[in-house]
Amino acid sequence: MLTLFVDYPKWIDPYVINGLPIRWYAVMYLVAFAVAYALFRYQCKHDGYLRMTSDESQTFFFYGILFLLVFARLFSVFFYSDGWYYLTHPWMIFWPFRNGQFVGLPGMSYHGGVVGALVGGMIFCHLYKKKLLRITDTVVAGIPLGYTFGRLGNFINAELYGRVTSGPWGMVFPTAPGFSTDLEWVREIADKIGMAYTPGSIINLPRHPSQLYEALFEGVILFLILWFIVRPWKLKKKLPDGTVFAFYLMGYGFFRFMIEYCRQPDAEIGYVISLGKESDNIALFQSFLNISKGQVFCFIMIAAGAVLLAVLLWRYHCGYREEADRPEKRIKGKRT
Repeated sequence: MLTLFVDYPKWIDPYVINGLPIRWYAVMYLVAFAVAYALFRYQCKHDGYLRMTSDESQTFFFYGILFLLVFARLFSVFFYSDGWYYLTHPWMIFWPFRNGQFVGLPGMSYHGGVVGALVGGMIFCHLYKKKLLRITDTVVAGIPLGYTFGRLGNFINAELYGRVTSGPWGMVFPTAPGFSTDLEWVREIADKIGMAYTPGSIINLPRHPSQLYEALFEGVILFLILWFIVRPWKLKKKLPDGTVFAFYLMGYGFFRFMIEYCRQPDAEIGYVISLGKESDNIALFQSFLNISKGQVFCFIMIAAGAVLLAVLLWRYHCGYREEADRPEKRIKGKRT
């Protein structure tokens, strides 16, 4: 019988070196930060849109990454985990050990990271007298390409996999929970894709490789849109600061919202909005009207980006222009 699914590559090992608690997931996120920083510095040197020294750029990224990690962890703890447990055990929020083993920070929220990065950017801009939206426009133009490596890290870690699918591109992840063949829908999918099983057994059905979907759409495609379409348009037309950031919010929010239909919600959370005729099985896509918590945050991103863009266009049509070529103030004796 022809099998219509793909096995997760057995040669992939989540650890860089066996025996050491260093995962490719962490390495890929370091690569993501490095790529975003390199693209940021490229724009500072070649676009003439933002004037920042290397030292100031490093300080800005330090603030951004620090608050990104803090807020990403806090959002994960209080929106996707047992918030009451962490309120009564606050020292466990950033404690990287579980049961005597180093596990890092298990659970980080992208949306919390966005909020944290903005907070860090606001603090930096206040201290160094910079324009927040001008810096934000510059950094978000390159972030999606760096984000691509982060999602590849999730794939190597065999985590954040999607819902069950009978498509030939479905992948069997070894870390995914199995399903009992006593369930009719499990048998139907197994028969359709040619997966062998015995009655009453537990089988691991193929799932959407949603990490790769996100790496492609939220990463590569969004980067191409921002870097080669929105950014040149912004520089050529000299629209107000914040234009690229607005498109980033809407673009990422839209792609992530749609891909969430392929991702399985957290079992302990499920759907926050269940308006579909069926919503009893989160392992399967049942309706576009079943909305996860992640999709709610994505909708907020889209709405925030649309409002920001509307305000910017209103200011533009009212005759407002940002003086992009005006030198910024000197800080501590340095020309910025």
